[in-house]
Amino acid sequence: MLSLTVERKADATNEDIRSAGKMPAVFYGPKEASTPVSVGMVDFKKAWKQAGSSSVIVLKDGTREHEVLIHEVDIHPLSGEPRHADFYVIEKGKKLKIRVPLVFSGVSPAVKDKGAILIKVLRDIEIEAAPRDLPRELIVDIGKLVEYNDAVHARDIALPAGVELKSKPDEVLASVAEAKEEVVEAAPIDMAAIEVTDAKGKEVKEGEAGAAPAGAAAKPGDAKGAADAKKPEGKK
Repeated sequence: MLSLTVERKADATNEDIRSAGKMPAVFYGPKEASTPVSVGMVDFKKAWKQAGSSSVIVLKDGTREHEVLIHEVDIHPLSGEPRHADFYVIEKGKKLKIRVPLVFSGVSPAVKDKGAILIKVLRDIEIEAAPRDLPRELIVDIGKLVEYNDAVHARDIALPAGVELKSKPDEVLASVAEAKEEVVEAAPIDMAAIEVTDAKGKEVKEGEAGAAPAGAAAKPGDAKGAADAKKPEGKK
């Protein structure tokens, strides 16, 4: 089992702790008072990578030892480095209900051979187990997804000994669906919304003087005829 050594914070500030290559943390539990501590940054990152949030770690606090879970980790938004951790002390003799992450494994024949779309519905499920029986992750075999609309349910997961499913057995974890092409119809053209302008760039509307009826083509000589019509009578 993984272990981590912590030190009581005493009067050290968070800045002092981080400058010494460590990280501020706290442990607490149903029968354990909240206790601020510090833990080596490198050691914590190694343990966190291996244990995740569902594997038990032995926390060594001086002469005492606690079985804990990494309950919560505060991550720096820019660097992505952990900057604080909460350790949950497990009550001895008690089973735990926790959510365990799912790992999707295998190849779906429906996806590979029929071009179906794989839909991952859930990322974790709830289980109950004694601390030492807690799995870090559970495997979802998507090789069972053969036909369109096939699904893997929570009841289909092979659970380790001592682990009991607490999520609803019929909850869908993953499924496949037929890929459908979307047909987009072109919107009809609104002829009334089309603007017509004359040679000078002035908008001409149907029914105004000089405007041709909608759909009519201009004829040669129209411009000349219009000019002659404007001359005073008797002049050529």
